[in-house]
Amino acid sequence: MVFLQEVLGSHAGHANRLIDWPEVPQYEFLADEMWPEFAYGRNAVYPNGHHGNALLSKYPIVDYENLDVSLSDAEKRGALHCVLRLPQRDGEMHVVCVHFGLSEAHRRAQTRLLCDRLQSHVPDDTPLIVAGDFNDWRRETHATLAVDCGLKEAFAETTGELPRTFPARWPVLPLDRVYVKNAIVRGARVLSNRPWSHLSDHAPLAAELVL
Repeated sequence: MVFLQEVLGSHAGHANRLIDWPEVPQYEFLADEMWPEFAYGRNAVYPNGHHGNALLSKYPIVDYENLDVSLSDAEKRGALHCVLRLPQRDGEMHVVCVHFGLSEAHRRAQTRLLCDRLQSHVPDDTPLIVAGDFNDWRRETHATLAVDCGLKEAFAETTGELPRTFPARWPVLPLDRVYVKNAIVRGARVLSNRPWSHLSDHAPLAAELVL
């Protein structure tokens, strides 16, 4: 699975300016032939197009809903909640791709909304992954997710520290996370070298889980 934030759904400006701009949405272009399933949740709309969160998956996505967790018109944020079918286990898995706000007060409220969603929509014994950009450099969201939601952070489980992902070329701040429940973390690493360090202002995270 791949969790993406601020991925383009459409952008007329890029399409008009760049000769090789793909005709399909950016998340579908990135999925290509490697990720047969994808879901997109539109968060921000502007004159040239829109962007949001996306999930690319090799497992079938049987249901999804994009939750608007925006707390101001100036900063549109979302949580894309997907349900996947796991053929090997003959069961389901829930995953949530999140992008939280820059304001501490907004992040606190968005964390509460996320916890409420998980408690009301995800069975206690179901595998769960919550990953994305939490913008939580003060680590307050991390504590709440652990205590109120029962989530474990993949890097904290394996290395004892939260992953530093921003800025990508010299990661200092732990803005991005991978949280799990009912899953074992086998390994986790920050992709801070080339080419990853030049593809975004955040360094990507990679985690291997066992269900």
